[in-house]
Amino acid sequence: MSLPTRTLGTGATAVDVSLQGLGGMGMSMVYGTRDDVESTATLNKALDLGVTFWDTADVYGPHHNEELIGKVLQSRRDEVVLATKFANHMVDGKMTITGDPTYVKQACDDSLKRLGIDTIDLYYYHRVDKNVPIEDTWGAMAELVAAGKVRYLGISEAAPETIRRAHAVHPMTAGQYEWSLFTRDVEVDGVLTTCRELGIGMVPYSPLGRGILTGTIQNTDELVANDWRLTNPRFQGEDFDANLKLVAQLSELAAARGITPAQFALAWVQSQGSDVVPIPGTKRRKYLEENVAAATIQLTPAELDAVNAIAPYGAAAGGRYAAAAMASLTATTKEKS
Repeated sequence: MSLPTRTLGTGATAVDVSLQGLGGMGMSMVYGTRDDVESTATLNKALDLGVTFWDTADVYGPHHNEELIGKVLQSRRDEVVLATKFANHMVDGKMTITGDPTYVKQACDDSLKRLGIDTIDLYYYHRVDKNVPIEDTWGAMAELVAAGKVRYLGISEAAPETIRRAHAVHPMTAGQYEWSLFTRDVEVDGVLTTCRELGIGMVPYSPLGRGILTGTIQNTDELVANDWRLTNPRFQGEDFDANLKLVAQLSELAAARGITPAQFALAWVQSQGSDVVPIPGTKRRKYLEENVAAATIQLTPAELDAVNAIAPYGAAAGGRYAAAAMASLTATTKEKS
């Protein structure tokens, strides 16, 4: 089976990927306990269903997700367009962002080793180190391309100015940003406009609002004790209650269409343009199959208008992250001296 494809980037730095990708983070961290057996089965099933665009990062685990994916790649490397990321890493138990050129090159070598491959298809700058000029970090990434260790470059959660400065050093293929019915910041903060002006593809992460848009989470007591969402503002108290009311309204639109809330949410993201490739994450085959079934659903203009009436920008209650993590989003680096 194969899915339709979309193109990220333009010209020599364009890459064709499956219309829908697969995010690997939840297989290794954040959303409860790991299940490597089911995750491996899900990865293989994804390829069987035509989901050939995979997303991981060195910090997922840390390291576990790259190693998990690497085992599948041993026999199916040619079927996958693989994206991974660097910059976020733990130092003395604290999350740190590093964009130093020396670190960039070491991180890439470490990821290649864990993945067991020779070349990373798409290498993202995961979060921007504000203390290192983007020209220095991106220059090191461009050297990785020249060395054949990386094919294409991407960035995540950088400000429009940072995108422009990076793109001027070496063409950018993709930007990875949170984008969903509950998080529509890229539509208003200049990111989407900038990417489209420069011919950069958009890869939305958390297109299901970290699960809340599926309609399956009605009480946080259902989440396991180590689930990160228990600390996320949108899953707290009155904000969570308000968000569930929005989900209920969106679920009515899905029911009228005869699809699940998750499929409706994914179809909405996919409808935002031919340069948009969402990467919903799951470690379970049943949810993967549900997500893939949304790949060819086309929402009508009336349905899109209804969404805008229910969930315009800013409709979701609570922040995307806690305050400390919010400080790293849409970031700008210091100027090159």
